[in-house]
Amino acid sequence: MADELRRRLDAGMYKPGERFPGTVDIAVEFEVSQSTAQKAVVALRAEGRLYTVLGQGSFVKDDK
Repeated sequence: MADELRRRLDAGMYKPGERFPGTVDIAVEFEVSQSTAQKAVVALRAEGRLYTVLGQGSFVKDDK
């Protein structure tokens, strides 16, 4: 699942500054638990691909 989300980021499906899907939406799409979806988002954030704004969600980081 995290690999697929990385692929989508690389393909430009989510533009820099755009809100990234929430963990509930990811969990439903991939048919996994919300905690599993959260782990994928945390991994992408740790890689510097996403940033989180408290109370607003995760957003795609600009590569620049």
